[in-house]
Amino acid sequence: MDPYTPRTRPGTRKKNIGLSQKEYTKITGTIASVRRHRQPLDGIDDGLDSGSHFSGDRYSKNHNDSSFIAETSFVRAPLNSRVVSSSNPPKSKGKEKQESLDRIPLDIQEALVLEDLLFVLTGIEGTCITCHPEYSAEDDDPLQGIRFVVNSSLDSSLSDLVERIIPLGMYYTAISAFVEHRSHLDYGLVNHALCAAIREMLRDYQTLLSQLEHAFNTSASFSLQKLWFYVHPTVHTLSLIYQLILELATADDPGADASSSSSEEDDEEAAKNEALGLGGASLKAVLSEINKGDIAGSSSGISVKGGEVLTIIYERMQNMSGDPTASAIYGKLLKKAGKPYVEMLRDWVASGRLMDPYEELLVKESKFIDRGTLEMDYTDEYWERRYTLRDGSTSTGSSKRHQAGIPSPRSPGGRLPGGACVPPLLESWKHKILLAGKYLNVIRECGIEMPRDKAYGDDEELSMDEERFYKFIEDAYSHANRTLLQLLLKDQQLIPRLRSLKRFFFLSQSSFFTNLLDLSATELRKSSKSASVVKLQSLLDLALNTDAVGEDALFREDIRVTMADSGLYDFLMKVVTVTGAVKAEEGPAGPEETKKEKEEKKPMQAIDAMMFDYQVKFPLSLVISRKTILRYQLLFRFLLHLKHVEQGLCSMWTEQMTTPWRCAVPKHPEFAGWRLRVCLLRARMLAFIQQILAFVTFEVLEPNWHALEAKLDKVVTVDQLLRDHVDFLDTCLKESMLTSSSLIRACSKSIIACQTFAFYSSSFTKSANQAIAADDPTNDPSKTKRWDILNRFEAHFNHWFDSHLGHVQFNASSDNVSLLPLVVRLNSIKSMYATES
Repeated sequence: MDPYTPRTRPGTRKKNIGLSQKEYTKITGTIASVRRHRQPLDGIDDGLDSGSHFSGDRYSKNHNDSSFIAETSFVRAPLNSRVVSSSNPPKSKGKEKQESLDRIPLDIQEALVLEDLLFVLTGIEGTCITCHPEYSAEDDDPLQGIRFVVNSSLDSSLSDLVERIIPLGMYYTAISAFVEHRSHLDYGLVNHALCAAIREMLRDYQTLLSQLEHAFNTSASFSLQKLWFYVHPTVHTLSLIYQLILELATADDPGADASSSSSEEDDEEAAKNEALGLGGASLKAVLSEINKGDIAGSSSGISVKGGEVLTIIYERMQNMSGDPTASAIYGKLLKKAGKPYVEMLRDWVASGRLMDPYEELLVKESKFIDRGTLEMDYTDEYWERRYTLRDGSTSTGSSKRHQAGIPSPRSPGGRLPGGACVPPLLESWKHKILLAGKYLNVIRECGIEMPRDKAYGDDEELSMDEERFYKFIEDAYSHANRTLLQLLLKDQQLIPRLRSLKRFFFLSQSSFFTNLLDLSATELRKSSKSASVVKLQSLLDLALNTDAVGEDALFREDIRVTMADSGLYDFLMKVVTVTGAVKAEEGPAGPEETKKEKEEKKPMQAIDAMMFDYQVKFPLSLVISRKTILRYQLLFRFLLHLKHVEQGLCSMWTEQMTTPWRCAVPKHPEFAGWRLRVCLLRARMLAFIQQILAFVTFEVLEPNWHALEAKLDKVVTVDQLLRDHVDFLDTCLKESMLTSSSLIRACSKSIIACQTFAFYSSSFTKSANQAIAADDPTNDPSKTKRWDILNRFEAHFNHWFDSHLGHVQFNASSDNVSLLPLVVRLNSIKSMYATES
């Protein structure tokens, strides 16, 4: 290798390798002059000049030098004096004062600086260019890079140019440390792909350095200006990558500031707690549990990976869109880093397989939820929570970020961490991406395998910035949606099943139901715990075999008789009423509360507890789920209760057609008035029950069912099908007055008053016979009791009838205009019987 020669004029270099005696004398004299000024290295230089090797004394003198590293490899041995080792980091803070370059000629200074720069650009400390005095390899963050400084005695004409070049050393060391750190498995595939892309760029940089070193060693015309000319574009490129890795490295929530600020406020907070009586170990224990819960749902433990990495790159590319170089660099990194992300998305939307080992994708799977939960779950956990978006958003626009499992945003900027951060390019497509894979998984659960779409071959790469990628998502979503709709509507006969479900649960369309009530009248009069469900099921099968035709007969094996654990109105009040009472903390119950509890524990009749259940298999259980079956059951029990009370009042009317009620009693004018009042009250109650039953049946259920059928004929997505079905049931419940606590209370009290009055039918007949048999009507001992019972029934029914009418009118005028027909019906009853009274 030629000695480091000062710069010569272009074209003056000789073709032969040898030097003239004059040139050789000049060069050796210049080198000898430089060595005289390099005090710390004089011993080594003298040893090299004399041709001798390191002696024992010489080694003993320098064996503590931190730059010497024992190295058996011959390849790395020449770099031992400069390579930074983790075992022997450079102790720059205690570094000896650098030698002065004032007495060295300018061309020699340039040669020395050029030699140092070739090392510094690879992160190795030089002689004239060293690490910053404040830099420590043990204390400083390697992701910040090694800062280099130039010898202050270097000529200013060279120093200015060197200052522009040495940031490359900091950029290179920081980027190399980032690549090494983020290549660990825990950082996920996106970070691995990003590191591979950056490593490829660094390979180009290293190629440039090798070319520059070759030029330095072989070209006598190679100068500092030429070096700056070649590395100038690279400075900007590496600075862009350096800024990116800094943002990625510092994107986690800072914990130092929070800990310091909390420590400063500890004394003040403790004083406040003590003044408020909140101090003590118990409070600290509670607060520690709360803090644990906060940490579990926070973003501090989630590394920057997956969608968050792509988001940061995309945002930097958008913010620096005016810089062509930045757009090109960040665009390339976004494409390379997004490749595994796109591949995971392709697998998900095309085949329904979620291959996300490092939780980087915007879709997550709850594996503990399987389709078996559909048999017992009343909230559709399988469909709603089996596959969800990590950011907690839903297709309806609501957000569930407050729920467990949804990470909190990063404190700087409010960006969600890790895979929960949806790349901006996919923000408007995330719901279609979720639904496409969700539909395909339902199909796979049915035993139908979905092969990967071959529209775009496996070898063809797609990128998030290409229109073809979004066309692929749209096609995959349409295919999955169309396939599942076909499976539900055609193969699984969804529409006929919904029609049979309506006829089974809504009494006006159930031709078998009257026969069932007649067959099971004896069993239904028992208590709910004493009634035999097996016997009732046998009677139901008999009624279905006798009267069911068409679709009812086709699906009759799916309907079952069950018994409810609580009363209808109690259950509805629990659902619509929110209470914060804690039973364990309440005091001893008063006599009124004890009486109420005893009444609540009173066993129900089987007629009040009986309801139907409907069994369907997957995938129909997605549409006819436990959540929807529960709504059908509530409507059925309400209609059944109305029907039962109507039958009781009709039976009372039949009984009052007998002799005690129809015979003439001229000697008993008081009894005739009482008898008329009883019949009039029974007629008012019957009219009230029949109007409620007719309103719910013909003005709520029928119109809403026809609206649902019209929607099902035009449905285009499975999610829309599910929403339409649930909306139909929710609308029916609301318009049937079963979602408002005030309406439920007033309506239930009125209906129960009618039911109790019908139960007293035999008592009224007994009182009538006693009145007729009495010799002296004026001295009839049962007269007072007879009138007292009737007056209490009238007052009770009138009170709750007026209360119910008032609540119906209020709701009809505010948020439930569908109740207006019921207002007209109830007002007609009130005006008709008020006139007769």
